[in-house]
Amino acid sequence: MQELKDRIVNEGKVLPGNIIKLDGFLNHRIDCDFMGRVADAFAEVFDLSKVDMLLTAEASGIAITAICASKWGIPMIYAKKAKSDNIEGGLYQSEIYSYTYKKTVTQILSKEWLREGQHILILDDFMANGEAIRGLCDIVSQAGAVLEGIGIVVEKGFQGGGDRLRDAGYNYHALAVIEKAEPGHIEFRE
Repeated sequence: MQELKDRIVNEGKVLPGNIIKLDGFLNHRIDCDFMGRVADAFAEVFDLSKVDMLLTAEASGIAITAICASKWGIPMIYAKKAKSDNIEGGLYQSEIYSYTYKKTVTQILSKEWLREGQHILILDDFMANGEAIRGLCDIVSQAGAVLEGIGIVVEKGFQGGGDRLRDAGYNYHALAVIEKAEPGHIEFRE
């Protein structure tokens, strides 16, 4: 998606530790019109007629997933990082290592909202090592649901998470894959 690549180059910042900051439009301040075009790009690569539910991880994946859910008329759920008092019944759980927070977190999702046989599309804003997505795939598997695909807005290709998913045979698509990122210079994989 060329518009996405242009915004990454023009508005993104590369911080120490391979952090790519796109919070001016993607995951802190949200450009909803632009994210609607991102939803359109995902709709071109996934067969949405097969999808019953969209799934993402708390917190920054919620914005793009909510916009897609609204635009496509498909419900969404997200895995939380902590159990709140309003979650009843059983939980699906998956432990992951958060690259962003540099610690292990447990993704949790109420069994009330994800059931056997549902067809799931996972969406997220960023892919680094792929731990958050691995955890979501684990939760889908625990539920006996069917994973229809995984859509990522921006993949940090140099960290290998997306390559592992491609090699494993998942229906995986990233709209922009950054191959190299240094202050003042970003290269994309073609």
